[in-house]
Amino acid sequence: MCQPFVRQALVTGNFKTIVQQPNYVDTNEWLALYAHEFFALLNSFYDAISEFVTPQACPTMNAGPGVDYLWIDASKKAVRLPAATYIDYTFSWITSKLEDKTIFPTKVGVPFPPHFISILKNIFRQMFRVFAHIYHNHFDKMCHLGIQSHWNSLFTHFIGFVINFDLIDEKEREPLQPLIDSLEAQGMFL
Repeated sequence: MCQPFVRQALVTGNFKTIVQQPNYVDTNEWLALYAHEFFALLNSFYDAISEFVTPQACPTMNAGPGVDYLWIDASKKAVRLPAATYIDYTFSWITSKLEDKTIFPTKVGVPFPPHFISILKNIFRQMFRVFAHIYHNHFDKMCHLGIQSHWNSLFTHFIGFVINFDLIDEKEREPLQPLIDSLEAQGMFL
């Protein structure tokens, strides 16, 4: 995550205007739209580098030294997994949530469930973990493929949205806090 690569982006200016909820748009609808959009884009970027996320290269899902992410299995036990397996499980879990019409209703007049925000926060937390893993372990591949400007723009948009709607705790953001601070100092989203 070295300069100048982390400063390269497609968009110059402030992302705040594009993450703000438009007038007359329901908050949950706005949040749901962005959950779908960010997930689709994150999934596409992961596809571009997934061949490098092997059990040999990434025996654990981490975001740098001392930051290991554990998967909570069906019996509520924390399990250490290779990054590829963790990300596959994460993407499958997110897909199941996004496709669940009781959580993300698609019919007019069908309300979002009362626990929608807590599910949404878990979705965004898991997406953030994938961002953090990629930045800490595979950003060089993004640079090698020449897609770092696109990746950085996606992350800037994502983190601006997350901060604007308070979707991820500050503690969870720590692995990428220096990058977030740099983006903030550049006036990218606040």
